[in-house]
Amino acid sequence: MKKVCICGGGNLGHVVTGFLAAHKECEVSLLTRHPERWQHQLEITSPEGTLLRGTIHQITANPTEVIPQADIVMLCLPGFSIREELQQIRPFLQPKTAVGSVVSSTGFFFEAMEMLPATTPLFGFQRVPFIARTTEYGRAATLMGYKPTLHVAIEQTKEKEALRSLIEQLLHTPTVLMQNYYEVSLTNSNPILHPSRLYTMWKDWHEGIVYPTQPLFYEEWTEEASQLLIAMDREFFALLSVLPVREGSIPTILDYYESTDAASLTRKLQSIEAFKGILSPMKQVEGGFVPDFSSRYFTEDFPYGLRIIQNLARKHQVNTPTIDQVLAWGLKISKK
Repeated sequence: MKKVCICGGGNLGHVVTGFLAAHKECEVSLLTRHPERWQHQLEITSPEGTLLRGTIHQITANPTEVIPQADIVMLCLPGFSIREELQQIRPFLQPKTAVGSVVSSTGFFFEAMEMLPATTPLFGFQRVPFIARTTEYGRAATLMGYKPTLHVAIEQTKEKEALRSLIEQLLHTPTVLMQNYYEVSLTNSNPILHPSRLYTMWKDWHEGIVYPTQPLFYEEWTEEASQLLIAMDREFFALLSVLPVREGSIPTILDYYESTDAASLTRKLQSIEAFKGILSPMKQVEGGFVPDFSSRYFTEDFPYGLRIIQNLARKHQVNTPTIDQVLAWGLKISKK
């Protein structure tokens, strides 16, 4: 039986850990900064309402207890935590232990290739395998939505097909092997999707402005946000055209959401069942609500996801005026 170590206890950490443990096809351990807050029995509620129960083999903050035994180490972490986590686990990795990330768009491959041995198998997903929400920290979470197909890049190993097949088996989802890590490291998902909405909501915000309500992020999505998203997506694809990325390996935002223009894209985003009930990242203050700059929408999507796209565009002399404008705003307003 394969031994899998999950690193990170956020929404995805809960659901991925619980999903793997419940299906009992591998032995699952958890590396987290807060082991005392976790119980070994984890409950995951599926979109169908089924309760998945799994047992976590070991829960610890000490990498020496779980990393040397692991066949697979999977990071479920925000971009700003990846480098630190790789530094922590690096001394204890075995030569054939595969290291991967459920999110590749915040720099995982760039960091891992710099920090880990060239013989360490690496893998990363183009989009997260699940839409996940923690219900009760360390005890229960909700799997809000599956992906019909997963797209994964695998580097630094000749046994790519074996690892792809294992990932497919563990996650119970058809998994497609991509040509190279660019095809998963660059995405028009969160790094473009979230900033387009944030910018159109709060581009005029400044200290002292308090909003009376906390809007729903997707159900109240606007056509203005869709227009900006489409414009950013065009610039993103201008970058892809000069990189070793196969045509069609990354769908345009309109293709992915089965839309034809800003109006149909708006209707689509407003109607997705798994997105319902998700509030905009705000915090309550006297008199109402203000943007929450500690949210991962700000701490991850701007300084990691969108900035990686801009850096590559500048390196390859691709003009991205809309992305530049939105990124500059996001970094300035959140003081990143």
